[in-house]
Amino acid sequence: MFPESTTGYSFEDCQATADWLMSQTAVRPLVGIVCGSGMGGLANALKDSVAFNYKDIPNFPQSTVHGHAGLLVFGTLKGIPCVCMQGRFHLYEGYAIQKITMPMRIFKILGVKTVILTNAAGGLNQDYKVGDIMIIKDHLNMPGFAGNNPLAGPNDERFGLRFPCMSDAYDRELQQLALDVGSELGFSDFLREGVYCVLGGPSFETIAECRMLNKLGADAVGMSTVHEVIVARHCGMRVFALSLITNKAVMDYDSEEKANHEEVLQTGKQRAEQLERLVSTIVTRLEHNNNYA
Repeated sequence: MFPESTTGYSFEDCQATADWLMSQTAVRPLVGIVCGSGMGGLANALKDSVAFNYKDIPNFPQSTVHGHAGLLVFGTLKGIPCVCMQGRFHLYEGYAIQKITMPMRIFKILGVKTVILTNAAGGLNQDYKVGDIMIIKDHLNMPGFAGNNPLAGPNDERFGLRFPCMSDAYDRELQQLALDVGSELGFSDFLREGVYCVLGGPSFETIAECRMLNKLGADAVGMSTVHEVIVARHCGMRVFALSLITNKAVMDYDSEEKANHEEVLQTGKQRAEQLERLVSTIVTRLEHNNNYA
């Protein structure tokens, strides 16, 4: 018996949660969407929606962060069946990393083929402006460098391989699709492509840390997404991810600027509608390109 089977994220636990959800809704999602801080409005775009509070779902973690609603919403987006997480889980909330990423495995068992993740991030790239939307093309996994990886521990082959490849973690076809859709919608002025770096949080980065991460090639920094991406890829799902640049990282000791969560939520509100249009249009194009598989 593996030790994780007693802590709520074994294959059987994920299967039991997926079975419970499938008994409560007829929607069989092909697309899974994870909403970042202040971006939960994406779920409101779903038609004929059925919402479950995280606390009512067997084995599911609870979201404890302001700006994260804590709802799992099933419905359709332009006729395409979707499931949407309004509120995600973070290392800084004290969860085991396997628990944070458990929803990705539940998505897989539900039949999801493509995962779209959004987050709020600090801009390290000096060319980025607050309100820019960055298509994530790659990541730096700082907790992973320290051995905190969601795939650590015994590997269950029913989910995926022991050593999954990460050089193609972010689907290049979907990145191109996003650029094309962004251009059509007139978003090219604030649409970027870049590298996202994940840190553990909850404290924001020091000036020295921001400078270091920028030198290492990170364009944006945040406290989420990467763990979910690793598990989604381990399960064989396609991944597309976006960062909303909600603040510029402080890189100068003379600066009076300070990072704060309210600023993050405020920017989310201002750009939310455009982000929703971008994501919902991408979802509708998945069908036309037969991009599920």
